Amino acid sequence: MDLSYLKVAALATNGFEEVEFTQPRQALIDAGATVDLVSPESGKIRSWDTDDWGELFHVDVPLEEAEAASYHALLLPGGVISPDSLRTNDTALHFIRHFFSAEKPVAVICHGSQTMISADLVKDRTMTCYKSIVEDVKNAGAKYVDQEVVVDGQLVSSRNPDDIPAFNEAMLTTFAKVPG
Repeated sequence: MDLSYLKVAALATNGFEEVEFTQPRQALIDAGATVDLVSPESGKIRSWDTDDWGELFHVDVPLEEAEAASYHALLLPGGVISPDSLRTNDTALHFIRHFFSAEKPVAVICHGSQTMISADLVKDRTMTCYKSIVEDVKNAGAKYVDQEVVVDGQLVSSRNPDDIPAFNEAMLTTFAKVPG
């Protein structure tokens, strides 16, 4: 699969689940895509690695400077801390809304769905998420399905790091539908 024409924004801040960024990013890079880490922070942000702080990652584009229109697709990694922070950031919510209003593909995993809830983007969608936010997703109007990956139009959702292989496959297939 050749995605060399594709430019993807990965939106995260301190406390994103490391493998939910690194493994999908690597799958995209292996397919030829460019992936920018976009964050409200500048410089570096620290990941969360299962049960403790993880590695530092360079922020490619500060959120305040990011132009959503210049990206073909969006990746929303989970983790507990990052989505909770992003969901109260109006600039982040506006950035995410752009992808849905422009009908661009979005891949979200684990707690990443919390930002979509706050952006009012899950109503009437079929999706999955981490088990602790299932009721939040349902209460926001989504149809929850307990599967490793769910594709609803341009939205790819997954439950947790164990689902990353299926998530990556569905993400690449969905992102490949973007005209080159």
